[in-house]
Amino acid sequence: MTATSHITPGAEAPAPVPPLRRNRDFRMLWVGAGASLLGTRVAVAAYPLMILWGGGTPADAALVAFATLLPQLLFVLPAGALVDRWNRRRAMLICDAVGFSGMASLVVALLFGEVWLPHVMLVAFLDGTAVIVYRLAERASVRHVVHPTHLGAALSQNEARGQSTGLIGQPAGTALYSLSRWLPFAFATVTHLVAFMTLLTVRRDLQDERVKPRRMLTAEIAEGFAWVWRHRFMRSAILLVGGSNLAFQVINLTLVLIIREGGHPPYMVGLLGLLGGLGGLLGALGAARVMRRVPVQAILIGVLGLWAVLIALVAVTTLPAGLGALMGGMAALGALLNVAAATYQIRVTPDVMQGRVTSVFALIGSGLNSVGALLGGVLLSAAGTSRAALITAAGMAVLALLALCVPSIRRPPVE
Repeated sequence: MTATSHITPGAEAPAPVPPLRRNRDFRMLWVGAGASLLGTRVAVAAYPLMILWGGGTPADAALVAFATLLPQLLFVLPAGALVDRWNRRRAMLICDAVGFSGMASLVVALLFGEVWLPHVMLVAFLDGTAVIVYRLAERASVRHVVHPTHLGAALSQNEARGQSTGLIGQPAGTALYSLSRWLPFAFATVTHLVAFMTLLTVRRDLQDERVKPRRMLTAEIAEGFAWVWRHRFMRSAILLVGGSNLAFQVINLTLVLIIREGGHPPYMVGLLGLLGGLGGLLGALGAARVMRRVPVQAILIGVLGLWAVLIALVAVTTLPAGLGALMGGMAALGALLNVAAATYQIRVTPDVMQGRVTSVFALIGSGLNSVGALLGGVLLSAAGTSRAALITAAGMAVLALLALCVPSIRRPPVE
């Protein structure tokens, strides 16, 4: 008996799913979001150069950095709720228009030699706000332009894109500024225009039809928190990831101090960042393959355990090359966990709540970063680099044991 004998007469065999590389809408969305993100990172790298080499003070540069980061604290939760309300395509187009206008205004100011600190702060604040809304809307849109079987691969490519722009953005911004003060911001202007134009070519709808009536914004934000809290696996996983992010703030500062205490030149810190970026890129590119073989709960437990081992090795490593290898390994594991968590979250979250749930993840997952930086300073002052690394490794090992013991993590989550 042949395989074709099982097909019901008159029924058509399901059409094969084209490979992701032939998905035009995903390519356009991916390219546009990548261009926008790269332009923003180039501009962020150039802000302190423009201020400090333009006659400003370190306090002025700190104000611009504050204006850049403030939207992450103020708007990530409201942005998630608004992304669930608004038309996602229109929201992203407006974000690109805001970024384009702001960067173009800086180019004009620099060409005429009229740089005004409040103007720079305003552009940094508006662009930072637009980036938050854009990234939430774009992430929620991916499931609408790819086949469900391609979601993991698509998010793996998105993570690789983020790692690549982080790797390129800093040196590109510095190099462009060295050629001319206005070039980094002109580059960012062009990338926002590219993102705007590519988004216009995406044909598919980027959201389901909205049928529920709008309520108060605070009620919708609270609904996002409540949804995550009721989902036991998500609730436990995000708390564990938040704790690991706190630990990495300590380790980042520890690595810098080890380089300084070893008498190595400052550019070695940049080498650590480069190797970390390469590790993150490799981890993102390999994530889809790992996810086909390993369930998400095993990835979470395994990554936490391997992080504990790598952080412990930091305590006994002094050579920059060895520290860079450890940094690359930790970044690769982080990229894998990011892709696995994002894929699971998008699959199980209703489309109407994608923005809010993602914003809750962003707030809890990264909300402890400032506390971690403060803790790192206190711990390193009291214990030194080696002991601080060992204490941090012990804390990460505790997180891994908790993940192994908590039933909501150990058991396969419900999709």
